Formats: sequence, C-alpha cells, structure tokens
Amino acid sequence: MNAVRPPAEPLRAALHHVAVETADLDNCVAWYTEFFGGTAAWTLDEFSDLTRSRLPGIVRLTEVVAAGTRFHLFTRSDDYTLPQPDVPQFQHLCLAVPSAAELEQWRARWQRLFASGRFVFARPDPPTEIVVDDDKVSSLYLYDVNGLEFEFTHVPAEAEGR
Repeated sequence: MNAVRPPAEPLRAALHHVAVETADLDNCVAWYTEFFGGTAAWTLDEFSDLTRSRLPGIVRLTEVVAAGTRFHLFTRSDDYTLPQPDVPQFQHLCLAVPSAAELEQWRARWQRLFASGRFVFARPDPPTEIVVDDDKVSSLYLYDVNGLEFEFTHVPAEAEGR
C-alpha cells in the first residue's frame, strides 16, 4: 500500500542581482547609474577561488543598486576570451514598470543619454517603439552600453496571470 505524502512545501526565491560582463567597467557603471538612477554601492578587486573558477580572469566588480535591482557589473583581464557563440546566454532581461506612461520616460532617458555622447555603445540601435499587445500589455526594448537587451513592460491588472 502506497502512503499518501503531503505536498512538498514550495521553494521560494527572489531575484538578488543581475550579473553583466563588460569590456569597459567605468563606462558601464556610469551608464547604469545614470540610466537607472542608481548608485555604485561597492567595488571588489579580490575574489574567492570559487569566483575565479567560475569567472576566469575577473579583475573588478562593482555593484550598482538601481530601480529595485542590484546589477553586478564586472570586467575580465585582456587575455580572457569570450565563450563561443553556441554557448547559451540570456536573450534579454525584462523589468516591470508601474504604468504604461513610464515606458516613454525610459525611452526618452535612453535617447537623452545616447545623444549626450558621454557613453560608448557596443550596439547603438535606438530603442524600439512602444508596442501594445491584444491584452493591453505595453513593452519597449532597448540595449545597454554592452549590447545587452532589456525589455521594459507594463502589465495592467486585467492582464495579470496570463
């Protein structure tokens, strides 16, 4: 006879930080602090053996705290080579915003910082137009200074849980 087991307690996790590798840490930190309105919280240049084994060649890491998120921005030594293109990577990171109107503010901020000429962009493509799907979910896509894609989205209450 099989004993009935109670359902397992669900595990919980929350996003702690997003790690971003960059070739120009100073440029990246400056852009993230200004674009996201954050602050550089701390910087490391000494790492554990575990970190060095996972991130060969890591030289420096700065945490930028902004928009309710921690960004761990780091650079590696010049002799480190990037992984081959067939190594899985994240396609994009999506951040939720409280209103559809705020999407235009994020878009305008990106354009203002790009036009300032103070930052070097690996992929200088402009942000997309704001798109609205059939469920009234609004989205905007843009690239950071490293060429990493961000989605900003507003999901209205009536579309939650879709």
